[in-house]
Amino acid sequence: MTFASDAVAGNQKNSGRAHFVLVPLMAQGHTIPMTDMARLLAEHGAQVSFITTPVNASRMAEFINCIGAIGLPIQFVKLHFPATEFGLPDGCENVDMIKSKDLFKNFIEACAALREPLTAHLRAQIPPPSCIISDMTHWWTADIARELGTPRLTFSGFCGFSSLVRYIIIRDNLLEKVEDENELINFPGFPTPLELPKARCPGNLSVHGLDQIRKNIYEEEIRCSGVVMNTFHDLEDLYIDSFEQISGKKVWTVGPMCLCNQDSKTVAARGNNASMDEAQCIQLLDSMKPGSVIFVSFGSLACTAPHQVVELGLGLEASKKPFIWVIKAGDKFPEVEKWLAEGFEERVKDRGIIIRGWAPQIMILWHQAIGGFMTHCGWNSTIEGICAGVPMITWPHFAEQFLNERLVVDVLRTGVEVGVKGVTQWGDEQKEARVTRDDVEIAVSKLMDQGEAADEMRMRARDFGLKATKALKKGGSSSNNIDLLIQEMGRKTSG
Repeated sequence: MTFASDAVAGNQKNSGRAHFVLVPLMAQGHTIPMTDMARLLAEHGAQVSFITTPVNASRMAEFINCIGAIGLPIQFVKLHFPATEFGLPDGCENVDMIKSKDLFKNFIEACAALREPLTAHLRAQIPPPSCIISDMTHWWTADIARELGTPRLTFSGFCGFSSLVRYIIIRDNLLEKVEDENELINFPGFPTPLELPKARCPGNLSVHGLDQIRKNIYEEEIRCSGVVMNTFHDLEDLYIDSFEQISGKKVWTVGPMCLCNQDSKTVAARGNNASMDEAQCIQLLDSMKPGSVIFVSFGSLACTAPHQVVELGLGLEASKKPFIWVIKAGDKFPEVEKWLAEGFEERVKDRGIIIRGWAPQIMILWHQAIGGFMTHCGWNSTIEGICAGVPMITWPHFAEQFLNERLVVDVLRTGVEVGVKGVTQWGDEQKEARVTRDDVEIAVSKLMDQGEAADEMRMRARDFGLKATKALKKGGSSSNNIDLLIQEMGRKTSG
């Protein structure tokens, strides 16, 4: 059964618009940029159908209400998610609700079961879909696109740099015959020098039973009509152009999409409930000197082990710098709370702010008190740091995060490595501290202290922040790309 929100008061009045169908992977890091994409497309004159499920829609309730109040032509379509039919707990409708990575295959198969109800919904739409933009993991949406005679574009959430590496890995099967996780991999055709150990390459996550699904995903990527990326041309033009040349696919760079949701209502709607409201956070930041605070946050899926949390905290304390620290430790959070209560929180109370759970990250990053961002290098967080013009300390965990680190440190030269000594795969328990308190103290000092190298890094970060804002303004490269995308997909449908 499907339901639509009241954000669109009927399809007939929008019958002259190009109609985009957005199908995100139900994971915060994938859904959030898709909500930004929906808003951008609608603000540029397109009609949007945003496909979700009841649990995920409830998480987005503030965003949905905000879009309705603004009156943008976005329809939120809630499809029943068959969790129990595929061996998942009832209501398990988001990747962050999966208790074991062994259930990830079940989750992806449950997503694929949305094909028939989604097809039925789209067949009834006026105007019909002009284009389907779906997460690359939703290979099954390609069948819907072919059935409806509409183009399908893929969205991965990767930047151009990481997308190009991933494409070369798949094209040449670079990881298949490499048994040693520490063996260095080279990437034929990559436009700048790069080598990484196998363990740090994207696509190296071991999940039983995913081989056929991976094959389906890759085959449909080859057949897709193009790729949408949350990046902008002035940030990484060499890698975007190389991706187009090597893959033969048109790349639509429409980012940084996070800039479209900077008003407080929609920023709040992008996350879950925070343990500290925005007013409290702003009050604390306002009391600190400009550029003096280091912000520490590791995204929605990385749950740091308690012993690593302790090392991180002691490193922040030793740095003597003011900090805002977002802590997540999953089921082992009580162990962290016990350590915090044993004296740490009291010792740093005059210069340290601890937020449990979700935090208003964009609002924090844009505050003048923030002088650095310690990040897990997920692309959403990385591009948000770039937009805010803030230099970064890179602490990658898994997936393409090690590639994003190389982009920030080696190409953009707006960050320093904390010195991660191993990979913490999603879903695996971390056995030992990968980064010591000394590593943290040294990295914070490099980033936050005065000196020619640090000053140059800050200057470059500010420059990229200005370029990011320019890209989405009228006449900017990404703004123009959004207009061209709407025009081209509209022509394909009307033609």
